[in-house]
Amino acid sequence: MSLIDYRREPRADIAFFDIKSFYASVECVERGLHPLTTSLCVMSRADNSKGLILASSPTFKRVFGRNNVGRAYDLPFDIDTRRFRPHIARQQGIQMTPAYIRWIETWAKRTVIVPPRMGLYIERNMAIQHVLKRYAPASDILPYSIDEGFIDLTQSLNYFVPDQSLSRRKRLDLVSSHLQQAIWTETGVYATVGMSNANPLLAKLALDNEAKNTPTMRANWSYEDVPTKVWQLPQLTDFWGIGARTAKRLNKLGIYTVKELAHANPDRLKKEFGVIGVQLFFHANGVDESKVSEPYRPKGNGLGNSQILPKDYVDQRGIELVLAEMAEQVAIRLRKRHRKTTNVAIHVGYSRDEEKRGLRASRKVDPTQNTKELIQHVLALFRQKYDGGAVRRISVRYSGLVDESYTVFTLFDDVEAIDRANHLDRTVDQIREKYGYLALQKATALCEDSRSIARSRLIGGHSAGGLDGLE
Repeated sequence: MSLIDYRREPRADIAFFDIKSFYASVECVERGLHPLTTSLCVMSRADNSKGLILASSPTFKRVFGRNNVGRAYDLPFDIDTRRFRPHIARQQGIQMTPAYIRWIETWAKRTVIVPPRMGLYIERNMAIQHVLKRYAPASDILPYSIDEGFIDLTQSLNYFVPDQSLSRRKRLDLVSSHLQQAIWTETGVYATVGMSNANPLLAKLALDNEAKNTPTMRANWSYEDVPTKVWQLPQLTDFWGIGARTAKRLNKLGIYTVKELAHANPDRLKKEFGVIGVQLFFHANGVDESKVSEPYRPKGNGLGNSQILPKDYVDQRGIELVLAEMAEQVAIRLRKRHRKTTNVAIHVGYSRDEEKRGLRASRKVDPTQNTKELIQHVLALFRQKYDGGAVRRISVRYSGLVDESYTVFTLFDDVEAIDRANHLDRTVDQIREKYGYLALQKATALCEDSRSIARSRLIGGHSAGGLDGLE
């Protein structure tokens, strides 16, 4: 029995849609292939075995047992020859029968491997957004990511399904079915829909835990379903918002199931987790008073950038070149937001072949948005920690942001020199804003290890698919 009186809780008719294997599905449709039956994966550096698997179709995942994001060298077949790789099967504990080997090699030859095209995916996303706006105003649509989002259909049900003899639950299902059909008709991709006649949380839980496994690819979880569906989730981590670390902390309190969480003492949860503990209690009881039209906007107080390098970087000068470029890129974003940073941090991850943990470092600094100063801080942090090794991942982050008008001077500062440097930064920003990021570049951009020119032509870290970067 729930401790909540659901009669007092707000109700809305919410659909949470998710495009099934979005990137891979778009690539299938572009090639005239069926998104659900074709074995296809989207891979960075798709021409060799060192690429990163960014997305894959349902069939690819089923056959090769690979989820999105992985390395090509973990696949059970060679990218170039499409031949079976026995050492991978041994690592994964797979029994290598002749039938299994033939099966893998047959599917390997059928598998389509393509590079990412973020420009194309954004175009398809915009097409989907146009479909959604035929069912609800823009204020009632909340994109959750490029391939999923909420839509509040409360005001739309009577228009699309005027038959009042049908329950709201049935009408929501009918409108969601029309929405699925419209997305498929106009884009060729399939949408899975979680629904709720209660709130956004239950719609998301319905999608994650039931809709993906139903023939219609739809499911509805509302207040009346909390005891039979929400509380019956097998693992705490099956619940949206509970990761492995949170689950371990709950276990220490003697809470091992969602039902136990729903019946826990909220004061005890608040003592352990703060206000998040109270939120976990209400969520476990199916209560979520948020509105799609009034989304929560976190106050994020930091800016950063990260990238996976296209190869192992072993030369320190090359690594520092990339770090300097990233320090400048994030500095540009600082100035666009009229902010200065008071904390600089870096993270460097090593190659898979290196048996060492990545390095992290940070330092507090006087408020600044100056490119030269920030590059100096980033490189100093790196030099303090780096002791050799092949690098594959790099990130730079500025936090503790303050208004750009906030300035700290010392008696030894050359105020005029500082003003000239800041004016130079703003002038360079204006030229790049008008003529493109590549209009002004340092000579180091021509070095072999530089990533500045290559990344300027990317969208979301991937190939823009014919677009010239973000300009």
